[in-house]
Amino acid sequence: MRLRKKMAKKLSIIFMALWLTGCAPFTENNIIEELTPVTFLSLSKGDEGKIKISTILPSLSKEKKSVITQEVSLIKEVLRSFNLSFYQEMKFGQMRMLIINEDLGRNEGIMSIINVLLTDPDISLRIYLVIVKGNFEEYLENQLDKQENLDYSFYRMLKHYEEKNQGELSVVNLHEFKKLLYTPYSDPFLPVFKIENDAISYEGTALFQNDKLVEIITTYDDRIFQLLHNDHYLAVLPIPELQVVLGHVRSKTKVDINKSLSTMTYTVNIDSRIEEYRGEKQLFDPQDLEDFKKDIQSNLEKQTQELVKKMQELNVDPLQLGIHTLKPFSKPMDEKKWIELYKKMDIKIKYNININPLTDANSKRQNL
Repeated sequence: MRLRKKMAKKLSIIFMALWLTGCAPFTENNIIEELTPVTFLSLSKGDEGKIKISTILPSLSKEKKSVITQEVSLIKEVLRSFNLSFYQEMKFGQMRMLIINEDLGRNEGIMSIINVLLTDPDISLRIYLVIVKGNFEEYLENQLDKQENLDYSFYRMLKHYEEKNQGELSVVNLHEFKKLLYTPYSDPFLPVFKIENDAISYEGTALFQNDKLVEIITTYDDRIFQLLHNDHYLAVLPIPELQVVLGHVRSKTKVDINKSLSTMTYTVNIDSRIEEYRGEKQLFDPQDLEDFKKDIQSNLEKQTQELVKKMQELNVDPLQLGIHTLKPFSKPMDEKKWIELYKKMDIKIKYNININPLTDANSKRQNL
């Protein structure tokens, strides 16, 4: 009896030690030679409500790569399915990108996908989220022989634009998307890439209402969005209607709301220079340049007004305008009340444009 009591006491001490330290009696396989990291997952709609998930394996070794695809009911099933079809065990600890098909984002929403990523301690909050128009799996199959490091090149491009704040495209990681999704007075957005003729290119920005994709803004609208909210900088801003290209465009925004919360004035201050002009005005003439600045101002105000109106109609607030209703020492407005106000609010757009004279660049060259 004493022996049994001693054994029971020892076992309970061991159990308590394991429980307190959070260690399990089972260890995971961490032998490098037996593992292969998953660097990205591509998700699209499968048959009968399932999700089709694809990746490239092996991701980092010099062996011949191949595209592996599985259809699963639950995302966590895919790890087991992949492991049963590949000779190395797969780990998500090095995942860098999650690529989501447009149809999945529009029809199903991505809340459950985001929650799976957030609750997995192996997955970094820094992974990039991307929307793709077209068949990404087919694109991978076609390009793998031509470009072995396709996934790495795509990742490096996103990282470049994130780090350098280029303002040319939207770059959003999991942490940023989560913050926009779960914070009041905001709606998330993601970059969109289009697959066409065996090539992939940046298309624009996907706007979400909560977790569902509702609209994709492209070309001119997307560039305006970069100025208003994303990086507040564009290397170039073409305005085809005026036959002009603005360069090194930097913006600062200011928002004012009246006391009744019925009218908002959104002011955008722009500093830029003219990179190219193919119209008939003589821009070296100060008066012509001043008139042209007014034309640019009117064009931007009109286009931005239409873009913001579209956001109101879609009931999305990626510009986080609701944050400007918050005041010190006062109770925050209920989110539902803000949504109702936002739909009806009269939002006035105003641009103040400063364009460096064309003679500046020429005079500097002459003085060298």
